[in-house]
Amino acid sequence: MSRKLPLAEGQVARTATARVLLRGGVAERTGEALTARVVAERVGWAADLVAGMTAGLLAKRWNAGDVARLADGVDEAGRTLPSNAWMALRRLGWAVTVPDEVKVNDRIVRMAQEQAGRILRGAQHRAEMVTGVLKTWPTDPAKRTQAEWDAVREAIPDSRTLPSSAIKARTRQVTTFLDAHGRLPADVFELEEAPRAARMLVLAAVDRQQATLERAEDDPARVLLRLQLPTRQDPRSYADWTWVACPLTLPPTVPPDAVLHLPTLRPQGRKVCADLAFSHPVPKAERRGHTTALGIDWGLNTLLSAGAMHRHGDGRITALGAGAMFRAAGVMARQHRLRHHGEHLHAKTDSYERLIGGEEDHHLAAKHAVLQAEYGHVADRRSGLNDALAWSAARWAVDQAIAAGATVIYVEDLRSMEAKGMGRTLNTRLSQTVRGQIVANMRHLAAETGIAVVTVPPKNTSKHCPQCLMPLRHCKAPDRPTTPGWKWAICPDPDCGWQGDRDHGAWQRIAARGLTHQHNTTLDRATGQMAIPRVIDELEASAVITPTAPAQASGGGRSKTGPTPRRTSRPVPRRRGAPSTPSPHGPAGQRPEGHAHTDHKPPRAACRYQGVRTPTVHTISSSTPTTRRNRPRHRPKGAALGAGFHLHTHATPPRWTDPPVTTPKATTDPQADQRR
Repeated sequence: MSRKLPLAEGQVARTATARVLLRGGVAERTGEALTARVVAERVGWAADLVAGMTAGLLAKRWNAGDVARLADGVDEAGRTLPSNAWMALRRLGWAVTVPDEVKVNDRIVRMAQEQAGRILRGAQHRAEMVTGVLKTWPTDPAKRTQAEWDAVREAIPDSRTLPSSAIKARTRQVTTFLDAHGRLPADVFELEEAPRAARMLVLAAVDRQQATLERAEDDPARVLLRLQLPTRQDPRSYADWTWVACPLTLPPTVPPDAVLHLPTLRPQGRKVCADLAFSHPVPKAERRGHTTALGIDWGLNTLLSAGAMHRHGDGRITALGAGAMFRAAGVMARQHRLRHHGEHLHAKTDSYERLIGGEEDHHLAAKHAVLQAEYGHVADRRSGLNDALAWSAARWAVDQAIAAGATVIYVEDLRSMEAKGMGRTLNTRLSQTVRGQIVANMRHLAAETGIAVVTVPPKNTSKHCPQCLMPLRHCKAPDRPTTPGWKWAICPDPDCGWQGDRDHGAWQRIAARGLTHQHNTTLDRATGQMAIPRVIDELEASAVITPTAPAQASGGGRSKTGPTPRRTSRPVPRRRGAPSTPSPHGPAGQRPEGHAHTDHKPPRAACRYQGVRTPTVHTISSSTPTTRRNRPRHRPKGAALGAGFHLHTHATPPRWTDPPVTTPKATTDPQADQRR
């Protein structure tokens, strides 16, 4: 299978991942069919070997010197290190230690080096962040001043797209170390231990001598994965490694002409998940030259508020429609319940750990294991709920852009999405949202259609009017303009008069700011993310929305063209122009309806007599005399009309009102008649 992807003009390669399951296999040596459980067991044995070798290499190289040396990208001879992590480690001479009396081939060693190299390369970013926090340690770690925030961002490389919550998390981590040891840590390697190696097989680091991947010619959705797996937990020789053929079924999200790459296998209990990477051509997303854009604003219960804007040739910006909202109140409530349940289980687990004290035969050890398993299940449910919410919100946003014909999506920069100053409950709910995951999924889905996703600065997007840029006055609701609140916004300028939902005004400001600042869009070559770094005052002054003329009502113009006709002050009775339709069993004709009845009759449910055909049933009547003693404290409308306690409550007829009718049976027995 060729790994070269042919690209046409205006196209770029997009690499994505599809998750498939290994539902079994065939041992090529014996032809024996292997179940999914057996395949998962054998993949788990290989993953344990790789994880053990990776952990040993990480423990040996987890220091500032080795991580910085790998991050420099140059070996001792001054040559540039390869992009493959396993090849870069071999260039540096970093080998792994194979367990004694275990026989593995060189491809298994490659997978261990690849996984360790990726982890060590990712540790450089954490090391730079912790170093910047330590260099600019604030006076009050719980609350930095604006000058201290500027200083810490200057000390951290590439902190332009770094959210403030990440810096706060590192600050809390250092504060915990300071409280425990009485001093600041030297670096992140003293602050943290070596990361744990995951149980997985990175087949991208091997060649055809370890694994192959072929697509079926008759059905593009069928793929055959061949790989060598051990037949025992501790293979002693190469004979303990055999070839296993595993058929895979691709999901419909994988195009038929996509180029497939070797997957990453992750054993999970009795099944094996394969993350299959594939590449296919997509339209290229442009940084500038957009005329129609979709603006997205973040909310709480209304997670997303979005709408389309259009920029005309003369520079005017108009809204395309009234916008829409993505509400996630139910999902957020369920997340809140799961979080409470998880915190309760975590507290009980910690209490049991203190009571057990490391004793394996303690009588609470079994309960502790059950609680740990239940806590893991709750965590998995929360993760699954977050994934579903992130994909659903991202799919909704991209669909809104496609329906509006937008070529770019402007979304707020996530650095300002912090949970602070709103109370414990609201801060927790804000922290539970998966905004970063939504934006990542949004970029992934938008790339399929060539739509660019650009982050813009969120400053004053909800504060200023989208039509005149005047500071807005916020209130509780449109019919409560004097009640303090934040949901409804009103422009104080009488010439403008704009008012609307706070989030609707925010997405209009975001889209207008993006369209006017699109020539300043920057592209990060490492991550491929687009962003507008700062707001320019001259361009911001033109980022206003031009209100569109209201649609004229149907039926022609309503302007006055003549004198108003004279209207009589006498009311005209409501009459019919034709006789009413006769009933099937009534007379041949009826008179017109005539005047409407003036006497008021309560509805059927409020009638005093509700079909109960017995005088023994007592109903509540308005004519019943009341004294100070028997006067009820609460008298609803239905009771006042004699319909019972509630207006729509009906009295059930008693069973003895309609006694059953029994007819004696005819008989010819005289003795029976005599007895009767």
